[in-house]
Amino acid sequence: MVLNYIWIAFFVIAFAVAFIKLVFFGNLAVFTDIMNSTYDTAKTGFEISLGLTGVLSLWLGVMKIGERGGMVRLFSRAAAPLFSKLFPQIPTGHPASASILMNVSANMLGLDNAATPFGLKAMKELQEINPDKEQASDPMIMFLVLNASGLTLIPVTIMVYRAQMGSANPADVFIPIMIATFISTLAGMLAVCLKQRINIFSKAIMGFLLGMTAIIVATVMIFRSMPQEQINMASGLVANILLLTIIVSFIVKAMMKRVNVFDAFIDGAKDGFKTAVTIIPYLIAILVGIGVFRASGAMDFLMDGLRDLVAMTGMDTRWVDAMPTALMKPLSGSGARGMMIDTMATFGADSFAGRLSALFQGATDTTFYIVAVYYGAVNIKNSRYTVPYALLADLAGIVAAIFVGYLFFG
Repeated sequence: MVLNYIWIAFFVIAFAVAFIKLVFFGNLAVFTDIMNSTYDTAKTGFEISLGLTGVLSLWLGVMKIGERGGMVRLFSRAAAPLFSKLFPQIPTGHPASASILMNVSANMLGLDNAATPFGLKAMKELQEINPDKEQASDPMIMFLVLNASGLTLIPVTIMVYRAQMGSANPADVFIPIMIATFISTLAGMLAVCLKQRINIFSKAIMGFLLGMTAIIVATVMIFRSMPQEQINMASGLVANILLLTIIVSFIVKAMMKRVNVFDAFIDGAKDGFKTAVTIIPYLIAILVGIGVFRASGAMDFLMDGLRDLVAMTGMDTRWVDAMPTALMKPLSGSGARGMMIDTMATFGADSFAGRLSALFQGATDTTFYIVAVYYGAVNIKNSRYTVPYALLADLAGIVAAIFVGYLFFG
């Protein structure tokens, strides 16, 4: 529903701006530019979707190996002690705990298609122990905020899009995204813990926080001591080593469970092909809307205004070019994806703005969509403080992405 209004707004605002330019400024080419942009972006959307087929099939094939090999369940078992402390109101042994663990583990591994069914199942099970069936319970809020913070260890789709847009090293955003999304999750989790009076000093929670914080701080300190050229090279090298290690680990684990690795890969690759074909109309729709908005000059007007405000503070303004992705992400995942692709197409996949837009895309998740779908599935009418706390996590992720972007990409 939100995306529907956004898409309509793109065209209505673009028409209004173009009409003003024609009547008051004598710009005779503006309507031609807008119509040309619809043809160009529609073609671009189709070409991107077509090019995604191979890479998306590859990664979904790898993920299917990990799924059948038991990596999702392995992640769930490792996270169980932490989640028992974050959800103290869930009775011991209740099936909701397992569904929550599976959902979060699937999200961390980039298994979006597997994560959503687990998430909906978790909400239905949480609703069973919810004393007020029309009001979100504390465990529901914690669960939704963690989802909205977008904690992801393997940003598969972002790397796929960067590869398709011509990036020399699509994986160089891997470590920066890990840092930004962890900070987003940390902010959301701590805020909800304080609100719900959960003991953050328990061994499980403190162990997780201190361990992850130590890793993040160590990573930042190591990369801060390097020249910019070495940072780019080192981050890409480490990211690719980690990714290959993960792939090999998935294969070895599946072999140990006597899974037919090749057949698992083929099944996942088929899903990748279907996904690539399925997104064609959606990607074309959002890219055409953004293209019309940009060709009319409305996008430049908004970004120039923000850039001028930032310049008045004396700050560097390069991050402003990537902000459309950050502003769109809480509202619509496909809209933010379109903004990211538009930024990479406009400025280059390996430009600062192109990389930062990828960080914005990976740092958080679609807050309003998640709240609407998950609460709607169990008829929750009062979300209480879910949205403001989820948006707090989003804000933390955006700020972290900007900081990390300058650290890694200069």
